[in-house]
Amino acid sequence: MQSGRYLDRLVFGGGTMLRLCFGLDRYSVDLDFWLLPAAGGKKISPDLKSDPLSLGDHTMWFSGLQQFLGRFYEIRDAADKFHTLVIELKSPDYPRILKLEMRKGVTLTKTERAIAYSPHSSVQVYIRTIPLAEMMTSKIAAFLQRKEIRDAYDLEFLVKKGVAANISPAQADQALTAIAALTRQDYNVKLCSLLEAEQRPYYRQNNFSILKAYLEK
Repeated sequence: MQSGRYLDRLVFGGGTMLRLCFGLDRYSVDLDFWLLPAAGGKKISPDLKSDPLSLGDHTMWFSGLQQFLGRFYEIRDAADKFHTLVIELKSPDYPRILKLEMRKGVTLTKTERAIAYSPHSSVQVYIRTIPLAEMMTSKIAAFLQRKEIRDAYDLEFLVKKGVAANISPAQADQALTAIAALTRQDYNVKLCSLLEAEQRPYYRQNNFSILKAYLEK
């Protein structure tokens, strides 16, 4: 995607961004992005082989991205949904399907740059990212909506990184209630499947004590 310049209109976010750019120590595979408007906000050229930044119509940009990725991967699925663009890819070198989800129609007042890398690869990518303060806000909203334990884990990670939460007392109370409602299955199955074996006992015993202390302030 970098060689095709498709990353120039994408802002990396989500759990995988936190893992690859900031050291989040849980498994996360799917790639989440925010799609920026085209340069100048309009379509300059209808040629899909031209500069991807010039494709103001996201439909044409998405079609060009599929053509580009199809040179390297098997595309299992691609969909232009109401709020997102989704592509599922399969590589003969990797057993799992990789899902890319790109949110469209969003407005970002600020982005940052970070190096995305994996300890299992020598490849490093300098990429535009969601600011950690924005990720904190997004993760709070996600946890309050989905009540998924992985979002609580990511919130505690951000708290330990020193990221301040823009959260009202009512939202903090809702988050504390959601943490208290997490079940044994959430800890023993859902969370443990995302962590290395040596990490698991700590969360079984401490139940997000750092995050709860922060929310109770």
